[in-house]
Amino acid sequence: MTLHIALTGGVASGKSAVSRYFEELGVPVLDADQVARDVVAIGSQGLLAITEKFGEEVLQADGTLDRRALRNIVFTDDDKLKWLNQLLHPLIRQQMTAWRAEAAKNQALYTISAIPLYYETIYNTPEAEQYDRVVVIDASEDIQLERLMQRDDSSVEQAKALISSQAGREERLAIADDVITNDADLQSLKQQVIKLDNEYRDLARS
Repeated sequence: MTLHIALTGGVASGKSAVSRYFEELGVPVLDADQVARDVVAIGSQGLLAITEKFGEEVLQADGTLDRRALRNIVFTDDDKLKWLNQLLHPLIRQQMTAWRAEAAKNQALYTISAIPLYYETIYNTPEAEQYDRVVVIDASEDIQLERLMQRDDSSVEQAKALISSQAGREERLAIADDVITNDADLQSLKQQVIKLDNEYRDLARS
């Protein structure tokens, strides 16, 4: 049986690094953010619907989605954000379900689905039953702020607004089966991934 594990954590908590370490260990990893980009790629029904709803100002010169323009439109308007989520989430779910089925068919011991907004979009819904475990990457808000400002070249206010738009640290930790603490160096992070990889392989085999 293939185990399906959801990997989540707040913005700038280290999901990309953890995903990369699992991939290096030969684990199939799917990034929900990448799927979210795929479902609004040029020619997709997602992009067509968004353009019909919000007009061509959400497109860049090359016809791709201008994420910043779209974010500015929906960030302060709950109704528009709700509409966008109701469009995109089913499309994303569909692709992720198909990917997990394919990995199981290929007899993977376990899969990792990196889902930044697992708590906000999947926890407490029937979809949560598709995952056997939830692993949360935990970092303090101070560390998140620092990384976010470096990564996006954003102000303290912008970084704080982004962090507070997501579930809180305690909410995420409350739903975790496993926790990876990312408050030290990358070597420490990698060791935690290796330890979990061994545990998941044992679990899948049993």
